Amino acid sequence: MQNRHIGKILLGIWVVFLLGSCSPFSKLQKSGNDDQKYKGAIQYYKKGDWYRAGLLFEELIPVLKGSTESEMAHFYYAYTQYQQQQYLLSATLFKKFYETFARSDYAQEAMYMYAYSLYRDTPAFNLDQSNTLTATSALQDFINAYPDSKYKEESTKLILTLREKLERKAYEKAKLYFKTSGFNIASYKSSVIAINNFQKEFPDSEYNEELAFLKVDAEFSLAQNSLETKQKERYLEAISYHQAFVDKYPNSQFLKQAEKMFETSHKEIDRLDKLEQEREKEKERLKDASRPAKVTAAN
Repeated sequence: MQNRHIGKILLGIWVVFLLGSCSPFSKLQKSGNDDQKYKGAIQYYKKGDWYRAGLLFEELIPVLKGSTESEMAHFYYAYTQYQQQQYLLSATLFKKFYETFARSDYAQEAMYMYAYSLYRDTPAFNLDQSNTLTATSALQDFINAYPDSKYKEESTKLILTLREKLERKAYEKAKLYFKTSGFNIASYKSSVIAINNFQKEFPDSEYNEELAFLKVDAEFSLAQNSLETKQKERYLEAISYHQAFVDKYPNSQFLKQAEKMFETSHKEIDRLDKLEQEREKEKERLKDASRPAKVTAAN
């Protein structure tokens, strides 16, 4: 029974193979001339059969070099890969097209599709954003090259979308430093640096209110966990960050928490100042004690 079952499977595979080998596409691939293959590729392309069209265009491109059909074969081949979601490959092909056929009527579209393919290949915000930066640059290059293009408005929207992704990535990075600060004092410093960088890069971000508060919190926590010799300087920095936070977000939901840190910072600075004064007094007392007694001459 088992052998009979295996035999049926092998027979089925053989039938599929024979049918495939006898299909119009297989016949065209094997025995069609270049003109027939080109026309067939166009037909498959118009039907949306991107796979078969792509196979034929890929085969034709080397032999069509220098012909009138070469330009469109390159252009359509790039689109077949894009439609199959092979975005990095389509980006490469579209770029090659507009560099090779710079005077083509399709050069502008190809440059846009190069950038758009890169855009489609960008990862989620929590992954490495190198491709996002590349796509953003490509879209901006397109706008600069074709400021009056019909694709300009869409390109601008795509850039904003990519910047939102970069913004979210930077926001999560800054928060991650803050979340891990309790385990490593260096993370407090990294958190403040990351937040400063974020505020410079994304001054209008909706995340800035929360991050401005976290900067106060991070610097305050850094001061609390620092050596006494560095505490005053860092409490003063926390007060400075608090003032900037209050000035910009006077009605913030984080205001009460920030005020507690502000008050504690002042108390700690007063305490540190008193300690310093006491140390200075003790130094003076020790100096006086170590001085030799004055000898008064006898009359």
